[in-house]
Amino acid sequence: MSAPKSTPIHQQAIRLALDTATGRNALAKLIPPALLLADALLCGLVIWKIPYTEIDWVAYMEQVAQFVSGERDYTRIKGGTGPLVYPAAHVYIYTGLYNLTDKGADIPLAQILFAMLYIANLAVVMACYWKAKAPPYVFPLLILSKRLHSIFVLRCFNDCFAVFFLWLAIFCLQRRSWQLGALFYTWGLGIKMSLLLGLPAVGIVLFLGSDFASSLQLAAMMGLVQVLIAVPFLAANPLGYLGRAFEFSRQFFFKWTVNWRFVGEEVFLSKGFSLALLGLHVLVLVGFIIHRWLKPARKSLVQLATTVLSGKPPFTAQEQKTASRDVTPQYILTSILSANVIGLLFARSLHYQFYAYLAWSTPFLLWRSGVHPVLQYAIWVAQEWAWNVYPSTPASSGVVVGILALTVALVWWGDRDETQPPPRAAASKSKAAMQ
Repeated sequence: MSAPKSTPIHQQAIRLALDTATGRNALAKLIPPALLLADALLCGLVIWKIPYTEIDWVAYMEQVAQFVSGERDYTRIKGGTGPLVYPAAHVYIYTGLYNLTDKGADIPLAQILFAMLYIANLAVVMACYWKAKAPPYVFPLLILSKRLHSIFVLRCFNDCFAVFFLWLAIFCLQRRSWQLGALFYTWGLGIKMSLLLGLPAVGIVLFLGSDFASSLQLAAMMGLVQVLIAVPFLAANPLGYLGRAFEFSRQFFFKWTVNWRFVGEEVFLSKGFSLALLGLHVLVLVGFIIHRWLKPARKSLVQLATTVLSGKPPFTAQEQKTASRDVTPQYILTSILSANVIGLLFARSLHYQFYAYLAWSTPFLLWRSGVHPVLQYAIWVAQEWAWNVYPSTPASSGVVVGILALTVALVWWGDRDETQPPPRAAASKSKAAMQ
């Protein structure tokens, strides 16, 4: 009797690679730290070889210098690019950078600090992906973005800090640390109001994950933090602060937009187009809230609203426990990232720095959609290309909007069965009901 043939070495290597990429091999745990180390080296190389690009840093420093000198009226704080239009946490963070970098003059040190911020952010993103059980083959997409490296280490935008605190909030929420998650989120919102895009999903996560009374307390805490950090400016000119820090009516120039360029300048600047985008945003958001994000509640939005308005808790103790159980790390990451992408899809104008909110969202959402890994990579490559075309063109802006729309549609489809009870659990319930 002949001995069984051994598996050829090349087949063993392929099997090992596939098992590692899909997380079935213990070596998969080495992928995130290896990628993190590789990206740290890449950041150093970018700082060393690629010249720094001045866009907003000097303006930030000019504005902070006025704050340091005692100015507290937001309407009087201006820089080379215009007035100060970000909330108070932005001022405090860049005041720290102002002091660390010799009043903004030490650009290389600023770049190193932003590279450290990038790596810290990447580590948190990877931890969130791992907690949500994303397979290792998705992780390389987190370090390959040319535009994202540029935003952090070559431009030093405040979006870098805002997105860092958004991911810290997600990290804490995934671990059911509701208070810390809410605190990080509201601090990020205090840096830039772009984080408002994720607020509906964050609110629902807190509402379902903690009990109703606790979620109200968390909402109050988030609002109180915004007030407390703004006290010096509210005391000087409250309307000036609110009007500048949360200026919803601010218009962006058509020439700088990354999205919607293909509709033409006349349509882009029209009020009708703005209202249409707002209406579609609300429509899609409500659809996700009703049919996706509220599924753990096992009650309709009308039922929940009616109960709350009548002064009663929306859930019994058992219902709250069941709903909270379904607020899984994967549910939290899917909900918040999809809310963010929906907001980006219907934003009238996106600038290049807004890619900070998208680059680390798309890989996870494409995986959650269930499309083939090859298609996931192909969509990511197209998105990365479109965001690196400068200045944007009708073609590149069409790809930006098209991929955002495709991502939203795919995650809607892929998330349809997220909170359905597993067949065994459902069968056990049926059997128990019959006894």
